Amino acid sequence: MISTKPGGTELAEKDAEDNKNLRVEGFESIRKAKALVESKCPGIVSCADILAIAARDYIHLAGGPYYQVKKGRWDGKISKASRVPYNLPRANSTTDQLLKLFNSKGLTLEDLVVLSGTRQPDPVIDPRLLKALKMSCPEFGGNADIVAPFDVTTPFLFDHAYYGNLEAKLGLLASDQALFLDPRTKTLVQQLGKDKQKFFQAFSLAMDKMGSIGIKRGRRHGEKRKDCRLHAS
Repeated sequence: MISTKPGGTELAEKDAEDNKNLRVEGFESIRKAKALVESKCPGIVSCADILAIAARDYIHLAGGPYYQVKKGRWDGKISKASRVPYNLPRANSTTDQLLKLFNSKGLTLEDLVVLSGTRQPDPVIDPRLLKALKMSCPEFGGNADIVAPFDVTTPFLFDHAYYGNLEAKLGLLASDQALFLDPRTKTLVQQLGKDKQKFFQAFSLAMDKMGSIGIKRGRRHGEKRKDCRLHAS
């Protein structure tokens, strides 16, 4: 959420290359929510808590589960673009690479599969889907306004169709399709593809775990920002 300081020598996390296509509207929604909360109870609710609650509400409004969000986070004091690349999964990561990254955050193989339900084409992608994706993209120059959904069958709903898509070779990224090709994750992909309620329950638990990664509490490690774009001091 932090903005890069004008004239600063180091970019903030928001301005990292991997984050450059994050929608401005999303940041603006959090800013407005924070301003409203500050007007009612100043200095109490962190930007981190608002972000976690907003993510839950968006998921629920899109048809997903409503789960409890633990509160009490403080906002982090460090925001560096240089920290982003090695903390994000890549589009063509292997299952081993994904597992290593998730395990380093205290997340399990099941968490990897469940949370995945959210550049080079996947080598086993359905050729009809690949053709459609190529037709939607300009041959030269690129277009940041074109969005390719990870779930090509029900792109506007939060459901378990993503997993059935992997069985049908309709995974958008190589890292997606790898979950169905790897015997360690294939069975779980098949189970989640058949059972929406199982997916919702597992997803809620995984989001709770992910929401506790690197959590900050107290002034020694965190701050309570009045404006999510600016450090408190």
